[in-house]
Amino acid sequence: MTNSGKGPVEVLIVAVPETAGSALYGMLDVLLAAGNIWQTLARTEPEQTLFRVRIVAPTGNAFTCGNGVPVNPDCSVADNPAAGILILPELWLGPDEDIHGRYPELMQWIRQKYREGSTLYSACSGAVMLAETGLLDGRDATSHWGYQDLFSKHYPKVNFRPEPNLVFADEEGRIVSAGGTTSWHDLAIHIISRHGSPGEAVRIAKVYLLKWHGEGQLPYAALVRRTPHADSVVRTCEQWLGEHFQANDAIKQVVDLSGIPQRTLKRRFKTATGTTLIDYLQNLRVEEAKRLLETGQIAVDEISVEVGYEDPSFFRRLFKRRTGLTPSQYSRMFQPVVSASAQT
Repeated sequence: MTNSGKGPVEVLIVAVPETAGSALYGMLDVLLAAGNIWQTLARTEPEQTLFRVRIVAPTGNAFTCGNGVPVNPDCSVADNPAAGILILPELWLGPDEDIHGRYPELMQWIRQKYREGSTLYSACSGAVMLAETGLLDGRDATSHWGYQDLFSKHYPKVNFRPEPNLVFADEEGRIVSAGGTTSWHDLAIHIISRHGSPGEAVRIAKVYLLKWHGEGQLPYAALVRRTPHADSVVRTCEQWLGEHFQANDAIKQVVDLSGIPQRTLKRRFKTATGTTLIDYLQNLRVEEAKRLLETGQIAVDEISVEVGYEDPSFFRRLFKRRTGLTPSQYSRMFQPVVSASAQT
């Protein structure tokens, strides 16, 4: 899949008013720099153009995308430009907002390009647009972890995987989706490595200080998310657990608080929130442990007791299962971020 030297690979990046400007122009800039920026800075091998990148939109008219960033498309869907690669960058969408019915001609055109042989890539919520085409039905895909409920509700045929940072939907790798908001970094590295060369991908990563997120999305995901529902008993239990999750007998106390049988509460809790009662409690404890680990001021064994676990070994196993990292690995990843924000 690397460039065979027959000229630059034709790349189209789809832009609509919901597109995030940073993802659109960030990807554009990085791909256009492949093959030349390192060579210029290091004064090494001759420069070359690996990718010809253009912005395609539903029409050829200028418009503004996310945060009022101006977009002047190079071509429109009606022009039907050729492309070996079609990229769907991040969209500014709420966690419950799909795009059903907004761009029917664009959806049809994306399906057409796939039939013609284009490789499709989506970054973050760009996977929502890809799902709208129907091309992800029955296939694996990822997006930002915050869109898991959206996919479950609006695109149930998609096998949504919130953990990885990169997911291949087919064996040929012709549909690839990337995870979180800055996942276009990972996607750019992958595209340059695959369609250019692995060496050039490394050079671009060094120039732009891009990091490959091999740890996936789990370390970044919020484990506790409020789900809108009308069950007042469950809402009361959620609020109580949020304040008393450290209690050793938290489950027993919250059952007593509810005034209904434990089995009934567990069933209603799962129906209302989408998660089990014990998982909700464990997620609250892990979230608090993450907060404490980010400060770097408390030992792991002490944190275990602080959040409600007398057995540090059990706590470590639970933390790794929920975040993909050990407590020590998590602390090393995020404690410097907290320290930097505290500097004046």
